[in-house]
This record gives sequence, structure tokens and C-alpha cells, in this order.
Amino acid sequence: MNQATITPASEADIPELIELLGVLFSIEQDFTPDPDKQRRGLSALLASPMGHIAIARDENARAVGMATAQLVISTAEGAPSAWVEDVVVREDWRGRGLGRALLDAVVTWARSRGAVRAQLLADLDNAPALSFYDRLAWQPTRLGARRLMLID
Repeated sequence: MNQATITPASEADIPELIELLGVLFSIEQDFTPDPDKQRRGLSALLASPMGHIAIARDENARAVGMATAQLVISTAEGAPSAWVEDVVVREDWRGRGLGRALLDAVVTWARSRGAVRAQLLADLDNAPALSFYDRLAWQPTRLGARRLMLID
């Protein structure tokens, strides 16, 4: 993986996490970067015992990737399930195994808290991401995501 270290993120990491989310949201059509919203969301996720953020740093301590996970209760499984989101690796670090390592980190965290399944959403127009998840044996489902905005 060429000298990247993955650790749990902290409040001090929020500015770099916002930058990484900007990279991700520039790829995904359903989201728009908004640093204030991302700061609030990251702070809430870090404060929640049901959430986890893994951050990857290079040998110069620069943030080069991240992934998040949140636990929900699955009635289908009768146990916790992990929603994996915000998987992003800087372009110059792609292809080195860092995405796999970030996913492993959040899945390991979820398993340690009793999760029996992990699931994620991927932009259907992001062919490289879909291919990446296929290579890692993440199975497509027959479910389609829908959303309803609850505020203006």
C-alpha cells in the first residue's frame, strides 16, 4: 500500500475529511459539496457510538482516503447492519490497495460491534467504483435507493 496508515478519525481531522468529501461529491451526481453541512455531519458521526470514520494518511501525514460506516438495526437479519458510505481515495493513491484497506477497516469495526451485514450505495454512473466493488465481491442487490428531503 506504499506507506499509508489507516486510523480512526478524530475532530482534528475534519478539515481534511471535508476536503476528501469534496473529491467524492464532485464525482457523485446526487451530492453537492457544502463544507458547513459536511462539518456538521462529520462531527455528529464522530460523536455517535453508532458511527465510525477511517482515515488514511500518507508518510507525510496528508489525508489520502477515508470511509465511513454507521450501524442500523436490520429487521431482515435480526441484528445490526453497517451502512458504508463516503469511500474515497485521492486519485494519486488509487490502484494501490488503499480502498480495500479502508473498507476492511470499517467492516472490521462493524463486525466488532455485532454487525452481520454491510451494505453501501454507489453512483450507478461511476463505472470505476462499481468495478472496484465487484472485484471485492460486494454483491449487487435488487433494491433501488430512493430519497425524500425533509427540509427545504
